[in-house]
Amino acid sequence: MRLSFDHKGSDTFEQKRISKAGGYILNDRVNGVLAVTRSLGDNSFKEWVIGNPYTTETILKPGDDFLILACDGIWDVCLDQEAVDIVAQIENPKEAAECLVAHALENFSMDNLTVIVVKIDTQFNKKY
Repeated sequence: MRLSFDHKGSDTFEQKRISKAGGYILNDRVNGVLAVTRSLGDNSFKEWVIGNPYTTETILKPGDDFLILACDGIWDVCLDQEAVDIVAQIENPKEAAECLVAHALENFSMDNLTVIVVKIDTQFNKKY
């Protein structure tokens, strides 16, 4: 289940937000340069690019085994289900993250690649 959406210049809501802040979108990029509209860093764009992500909440249930948190360098070349399939096969979260990075490189990602895989133990939800 996807819990966020891509913060990119092609999104109509993000285009309006950037424009209202005094920036513009050209070729789906903030001021014609930056592909993402929300990020940590990118200080030269701080007037238009914010660090607050769109977030949601979900109740964890049995079968919710892991969380994948990754930057656009991964998602630009990897479908959600591909990432799930890769991570589901690997018990160690560090190794799972490394495999996602390798997959992105094999699929010619030219962007930075950051991945965090969090294994979830849903046993805490059980009542005794």
